[in-house]
This record gives sequence, structure tokens and C-alpha cells, in this order.
Amino acid sequence: MERISNRKQLIALRERCAGLLRSQRKQVLICAGTGCVAGGSLQVFERLKTLMEEREIPCTVTLDHGPHEHPVGMKKSGCHGFCECGPLLRIEPMGLLYIKVKVEDCEEILEKSILRDEVIDRLIYHDAEGNAFARQDDIPFYRQQTRVALEHCGHINAESIQEYIAVGGYCALEKALFEMTPEQIVEEISASSLRGRGGGGFPTGKKWRQVLEQKSDIKYVVCNGDEGDPGAFMDRSMMEGDPHRVIEGMIVAGIATGAHHGYIYVRAEYPLAVARLQKAIAQAEELGLLGEHILGSDFSFDLKISQGAGAFVCGEGSALTASIEGKRGMPRVKPPRTVEKGLFEKPTVLNNVETFCNVPPILNRGAAWYQNIGPEKNHGTKAFALTGNVCNTGLIEVPMGTTLRQIIFDIGGGVKDGNFKAVQIGGPSGGCLCFNSAEEHLDMPLDFDSLKKVGAMIGSGGLVVMNDKSCMVEVARFFMNFTQNESCGKCVPCREGTKRMLELLNDIVEGRGTEEHIHLLEQLADTISATALCGLGKTAAGPVVSTLKYFRDEYMAHVVDHTCPAGQCKALLSYTIDPELCKGCTKCSRNCPVGAISGTVKKPHVIDQSKCIKCGACMENCSFHAISRG
Repeated sequence: MERISNRKQLIALRERCAGLLRSQRKQVLICAGTGCVAGGSLQVFERLKTLMEEREIPCTVTLDHGPHEHPVGMKKSGCHGFCECGPLLRIEPMGLLYIKVKVEDCEEILEKSILRDEVIDRLIYHDAEGNAFARQDDIPFYRQQTRVALEHCGHINAESIQEYIAVGGYCALEKALFEMTPEQIVEEISASSLRGRGGGGFPTGKKWRQVLEQKSDIKYVVCNGDEGDPGAFMDRSMMEGDPHRVIEGMIVAGIATGAHHGYIYVRAEYPLAVARLQKAIAQAEELGLLGEHILGSDFSFDLKISQGAGAFVCGEGSALTASIEGKRGMPRVKPPRTVEKGLFEKPTVLNNVETFCNVPPILNRGAAWYQNIGPEKNHGTKAFALTGNVCNTGLIEVPMGTTLRQIIFDIGGGVKDGNFKAVQIGGPSGGCLCFNSAEEHLDMPLDFDSLKKVGAMIGSGGLVVMNDKSCMVEVARFFMNFTQNESCGKCVPCREGTKRMLELLNDIVEGRGTEEHIHLLEQLADTISATALCGLGKTAAGPVVSTLKYFRDEYMAHVVDHTCPAGQCKALLSYTIDPELCKGCTKCSRNCPVGAISGTVKKPHVIDQSKCIKCGACMENCSFHAISRG
């Protein structure tokens, strides 16, 4: 495509691209997000494309196609969100969604659905009651969502700038360049009440204004794509599925603050996101939407990708900018803040991926529209990665203020393999909200301010659902182990304090704990929170503090009774044989790897607790259910 040198040419290109979409009699969108790719979606794409080529059905769509050709658009889209049911295939304009698609399904999909508009019942979603849903928008998982940041993910070709432009892409850039001053852009973002979606919830407009007011010839816009929380994949999906949306949001931020240079910091463990961002940047540069004198204006903006090595601490702003500079990623003392001295000691706008993805729709539709979504001071939507013991795992986006009950039971389809016990929100630095001792948590609105009141945080947006088989002490130990391993080691409270907390938690789950261990955990948590250098260190004790608050009885059972109520802590388990049920078949003793079970044939057997290694092989092999675990 030729370089666009003015606004008129962009409008003309948009009309051509929109016409291209309209000329397609059908679009086949195969999810090419990381999850579906791992499940074989690319093989499905290649097989279906081959079948169409054999039938001489045009499926390669370019701007050269005339409307009379009516091609079928074969496209690799971004994440559709319904990860539990991948690989996913969507057919437009029917809105038809097929789940768990295999290569061997391709011929039938082509013959029946693409050529004859028939629905293949076995490939559509059926709920627990047997209700069938052919259209994606009718599936309960999707029906109760409101997609803003994820608006285009799964609906357009993730690797096509043409399709992004066709659905209104770069309209916000056009508006920012030719219809608004930097002050007006900042005012619009401020009026929308958009808060940073990376976890802290700092007002985006306020941050942009602070950078705009800095007197400096060089300023930077930095996108934080270093998504390190276990179970979180929101930013990754946006970078993979709608990279031009991220780029457009960053360019608008540059116009608003007077910055002409941008960096996207992405962890190297996201190779697909990196590849698609690189392709999107190259496409935007080729068209003239990045680089010198964008659309013939006086504004220039260049964009580079910086890949991180996977250090969790590099999600913290000052550590991230240090890493881009080629230094070791370690937080620094503040002030000065990033808006004053950030990247290369210059004023820097630093927001995460989801924040930038909210910028174009706010400029296009207005702050008043955005304020109609969500509660006061918490406007807009939030994307969550819904994982754990929930029926429908995946990527969702809901209005701020949506309750946990709505997310887990209405969208998530309920708890899997047990009853609901807790949800971990906010990643390793977040808290555990429970059900049994605090009923109100299930109906509490999920927004920045409501969560803060109960000692939790939205964080980047990870939601890990746990059932009643989960041990909350082990959950706290798992997250503390993660935080301790990822500590940069710069400050003593985090480096040594988390290590001591982990040792105490290990003692408790391994049967060596006492009530003194609990008191020491609380003291260390207070000290670390008050004295750690950066935000990650200050919140490192969050999972321990929240589980102690809401599940203290489980801690007490571990240290007083030396039992694990959930039956998960191996060292606290004991296996016993009921002599009335034991038939003396010897199967348990024959399968015990350490010879801890003795007895004669047709006589009740006995387990030597001093030899037992708690492996559970005896219980698994007992045909008479005579062995119990306690």
C-alpha cells in the first residue's frame, strides 16, 4: 500500500477497506491466540484453506479484489476469550461459533456451514442443561460481557492493518491530530475518569497532564506489556489480537503530552505478541501512520519494542524503564517520579496495554459515553483472566462494579469439582476473598475502591477461583514462594522478609508450625508493607494477610491440630485402614512403595505411620474403600 500523506487519503483508504469487508460473502475467523494455537488452531486454518483452494473458492483477500469476486475471508483472529472451549472458529455474518474444532471437522464445516449456511450441532456450545447456542453473542459466557478494550479481538484479522482501518481504526489518531489540542485530549481523558488498568488505578488524565506540563525537549511514551502475574493473560491477548489498537493509543498519548518516542516493553515469553506488534509497527510505518510528519502534520512519533527477560519486578515502573535502558531491572527511590524523570531521565507517560486500548474509543465516542459504564470514579470496563476451579475459564471484559457472583456463576458457569471457597484477585500481591466467612464478598462490586476497603486489589486482572478442596495456607505459601523468588533483592525488607515468611509458611504446611509462627507472620507482614522500597514489596504479604484474616481457622488447624482441613498438605495427612472394611486382599501392601503396610491374607492390614510417605497409593488401589485419609 502507498504511504498516506494527508487526512483525505486516510478517509479514502478507510472507505476502500470497509468496502473490502462488505465484499466478502463470508468471513471465517479462526482464533490464533496463544491458547488456541497450542490446541491446534493453526492446523485447522491451514487445512480449511487448502480445502477451499482445492474447490477454487477465493480465500486470500486483498484490496485488489473487486466486489464481484465475493471471496470468503480466511483469517487468523485474536483471542475470542472462551479459552475453555478452544480451538474456536467463528463464521460471519452468521455470528456462528464452533468450539473444540479439530482438523477432521474442516471438510464438514466447509460443505455445510460455509457453502450451505447449515449449523453443525455437535460443534456448537451446549450448556449443562443441554441448551444449544449457535450464535456467539447468545452464549451466556459472552452475553453478559461488555467489550471495549477487547472490542476487536476475535472479530478482525489480527495481522491486517486494512481490517483495523475498516472498523474505524486510527480515527482517534485523526481526531487528535486535526480536531483537538493536546490540552483538549488530556481534558477528554480526564473527564472520562479512565484509571490505569495495570493495578494501581491512578487517573490516566492526571498522569498525562503532569507529563504535558513538564518542560523538556524529549519525552517518552512507554507501554507496560510485562504481564507477570500467574494466571494473567489479558495484555498478551490484546497485543496478539489487536496490536494496532495499542499503537494508536500510544500515538494519541504522544500527541497529548508532546512525546515523540515510544517503547513497548514486552516479556520475551510472549513471542506471538512480539511478532504481531513488530508486524503492526512495520505496517503503520509503511502507511505513514508512524514516523515523520504523520498524515502530513507537524507531529512525528517513532515506536520500538523492548523485550524483557521475564523478571516479575520489571512490571514496576522504574524497574521497567531501567531494563529498557539496558540496566538491571531494579526499582529506585521516588521522588522523582516517572512523569518527571522516567526513561533516560526524561518525562515519561507509562501505562499498561489495557489502558492504551481504552484511549481510542474514548476519543471516538466521548468521555460522557465512557462515564455511563461502571460506578462513580471507577468508570469503564475491566478485562479479567478467569482461571482456576471454574467451569468456563477464559478472557472476559465486564463493566467496573460487576460482582464476583456474576463473574463466577453467570459468566464462568459456576465452580468446578466442589463448592466455591475463595478467589485470589490481583496476582501475587493481591488478596484472597472468601465466601464462607464473608458472604458479602460474592456480591461486592469489583472496582478499585471497593476492593481496597477489604484489603484486596484489582491488580492487572487475574482471577483465580478456588473450590473447597483448596488449602488456603498452601495458597499463601505458593504466592509467597513466587514473590520471594522474584524479589530483585535491592531492599532488605523484601529480600529477607519474604524469605523468612516463606520459611514460616513451609514449617506450617510441613507440620512444624506453632502459634508463634502465625504471630511472626503477622509482624513480618506489617514490617515489609511499611518499609519495602517499591509497590511490589509493599504488597508482597497480601495473600498471607488476607488468608489470615478470612481463613485463620485453617492456619490454627495446621499449627494446633497438625491437620490440613482441605487434605492438601502432604506432611499433615495420615492414612488409616478400617479393620471392619478390610478384606485382607493384600493389594494395598503390594502397591506400597516403602513397605509401610503389614498383615496376613484375609486379615485386616495395618499402616506403620513411621514408614508411611503419604503417597496415597494404598487408597487408590483399595477395592473395598477401607482406607481413609485424614
